[in-house]
Amino acid sequence: MNKHYYVAIMAGGIGSRFWPKSRTAKPKQFLDILHTGKSLIQWTYERFAAFIPEENIFIVTSEDYATIVAEQLPQINTNNVLTEPSRKNTAPCIAYISFKLLQKDPESALLVAPSDHIILDTEAFKESCLKSLEFVSHVRALVTLGITPTYPNTGYGYIQHEAMSVAEGIYKVKTFTEKPNLELAKTFLASGDFLWNAGIFVWQVKNVIKAFELFQPEMFELFDNEKQNFNTANEKNAINRIYPLCTNISIDFAIMEKADNVYILPSSFGWSDLGTWNSAYENMEKDYLGNAVAGDNTIVIDATKCMVSTPPEKLVVLQGLDDCIIVDTKDVLLICKKDKEQEIKEYVAEVKRNKGDAYL
Repeated sequence: MNKHYYVAIMAGGIGSRFWPKSRTAKPKQFLDILHTGKSLIQWTYERFAAFIPEENIFIVTSEDYATIVAEQLPQINTNNVLTEPSRKNTAPCIAYISFKLLQKDPESALLVAPSDHIILDTEAFKESCLKSLEFVSHVRALVTLGITPTYPNTGYGYIQHEAMSVAEGIYKVKTFTEKPNLELAKTFLASGDFLWNAGIFVWQVKNVIKAFELFQPEMFELFDNEKQNFNTANEKNAINRIYPLCTNISIDFAIMEKADNVYILPSSFGWSDLGTWNSAYENMEKDYLGNAVAGDNTIVIDATKCMVSTPPEKLVVLQGLDDCIIVDTKDVLLICKKDKEQEIKEYVAEVKRNKGDAYL
């Protein structure tokens, strides 16, 4: 394993579209959404530990989740769990780990990935990651992994690349497009030069910090002024000073859509961002009537194409529902049509208005 290769797993989100199973106190990355016996962050950590030195794997999460991380990943050194005092999207998160690593290892190459994605082909994933890390170790490049689209999904961002590769399997990026409408998504798919944006990034730390200096000078200055405190007893106090002053912005908007040295590696490794209950449904085994059931104490009668998640301590008998999401927890039962899943955030807002924060 290359000692200069590092991974930062981002694990600070609240996963509101998986409510009511995902809650603010314990969001989806710490849950066994697919009923596999492991949480999403445990699967993510294991994937990277297969080819990255474990001492080089970092978790960046909210202060609220440090205890959960320690419980679910007891093998990780507590110094490798970086806690954010507030949620400021992915750019400050990436600036934090990047400035920390630059002080530790000026030659570090960093891969940044979400904690809650599904990767079915781990060997192909490893190959894509190592190819990207090797490329950025020799080229002043910011690389993103692009997923070869299989259908015109309107929930993903798309990245267009040049026709000619600059290295084996790696292309210069032309454009970024946020979630398109269906007709545009179909056009992208037919063109053959658009990929899904997986939100997995690879670069040498010194190069992404140069990009922060160029495109986010205020954020760069905040971290640069405190860089002597990283990897010391003063690091936490430094972060507490920096974060309130940081812009809430994604790395895509902050840097990737502005820089001229952005490249993409088209990949296919059974990827899903597991963003909604429907995506969970798509990645689970179904019974002969098309029901996906996450729960050992559920009986389904005359129901079809349902996504069902139930607690093991409760017997649930489900009859006569079609194309529904049914999620039962100790204090909340959600039943809604699968085609209304994008409105779950609105349901959560309605719950907050009527019931306060008790069920969030």
